[in-house]
Amino acid sequence: QVLGPIRRLASGAGHGSGPIAGNEVQALSQRMSGLLTDVEQVRSKLEQSREHLQQSEKLALVGKLAAGVAHSVRNPLTSVKMRLFSLERGLSLNAVQREDFEVVSEEIRHIDTIVRNFLEFARPPKLKAVRMSPSEVVDHTVELLRHRLESSAVRVQVDRLRPLPAIALDPEQIKEALVNLMLNACEAMSDGGVLSLCESEDPANAAGPRVSIRVTDSGLGVAEAVREQIFEPFFSSKEEGSGLGLSISRRIVEEHGGTLSLEAGGGSGAAFVIRLPMTE
Repeated sequence: QVLGPIRRLASGAGHGSGPIAGNEVQALSQRMSGLLTDVEQVRSKLEQSREHLQQSEKLALVGKLAAGVAHSVRNPLTSVKMRLFSLERGLSLNAVQREDFEVVSEEIRHIDTIVRNFLEFARPPKLKAVRMSPSEVVDHTVELLRHRLESSAVRVQVDRLRPLPAIALDPEQIKEALVNLMLNACEAMSDGGVLSLCESEDPANAAGPRVSIRVTDSGLGVAEAVREQIFEPFFSSKEEGSGLGLSISRRIVEEHGGTLSLEAGGGSGAAFVIRLPMTE
């Protein structure tokens, strides 16, 4: 309603009679075109602010619900873990019982992970930034997950020309974001495969100099129907997933001033790309 009349006025202001009138009308046309551009920019910023506010309100509500659920589960879960530990030390179990015991223990660890994700989503820790090369974090994360990846027949391939430059980052949080991405990639390759971590520098990025870490798997990829939902809290394509891993990872990266995006993998798999600013 606002932009329509301005557009018509700007387009019609280029017609006038005589050189003086033509010059005046041309100047008016330029001013109206500039005004139109300004209004378009303001409208775009307002729309972005509205969407961001809606997302923030939604995340705040979800965070409160997540915290409530986590606290309700955590206390009885702690009691169960303590009883289980006591039983393990006090009982002589045969092979079958020991296997059943391990299954129960693994399921409890799985529940505990979900609860911790809920609490972290509700109360994200503050950044404790230090100057460090993201390549160091990549190497630490690969070593941390080495046994898990090898047991799943997943081969890790790190591609780098040289270590990335030191930037301001929280190594523990970036490691957590990488762990989430790498475990997702591992689970996407149920029969094993290749997990690629490709590092690069982009000094000419339009948003400022960036370093990037591209996490690619050789699985089946992400279905087109769910690509828009993949980073939403509690969305999961897995029956046992909490649906918070990617959401937490994106928030961690964004708190560092970067971006986390799902991009074409160049093959059948998925590719998640972390981009972080090269701060001075």
